Amino acid sequence: MIKIEIKEIGHIIEAAQAFIDQIGTSTIFAFNGNMGAGKTTFIKAVCEQLGVKDVINSPTFAIVNEYETDKGSIIYHFDCYRINKIEEAIDMGCTDYFDSGNLCLIEWPENISPLLPDDTVVVNITVNDDDSRTLTIEK
Repeated sequence: MIKIEIKEIGHIIEAAQAFIDQIGTSTIFAFNGNMGAGKTTFIKAVCEQLGVKDVINSPTFAIVNEYETDKGSIIYHFDCYRINKIEEAIDMGCTDYFDSGNLCLIEWPENISPLLPDDTVVVNITVNDDDSRTLTIEK
């Protein structure tokens, strides 16, 4: 288990780079955290560090956004909050994204947990009493 501390929002870029340094060959990341924990903010920082120049925002209604890095890599950013039935995720081709070999960053993964590959990396974001954040990465 790997822990990354984010003492304040000004340190999010360093935390995003520390996360990227731990990615290795993994491509599927399930981000858990309460509403307002900073899942989207952290994913935005990761995408920026990976060279995404597009506007990065939560795909709350679209369910998935596709971003291209400056090196031509594709990143898929999922927000599964509004998925009510697993069939919705199946119909949108969730597993095709996961099988693509591209980086998949998933918010609210519990709504599609039966579809997540066995090698999904779980990232828990905890809000601490001092409003700092702790990321726990479970490979």
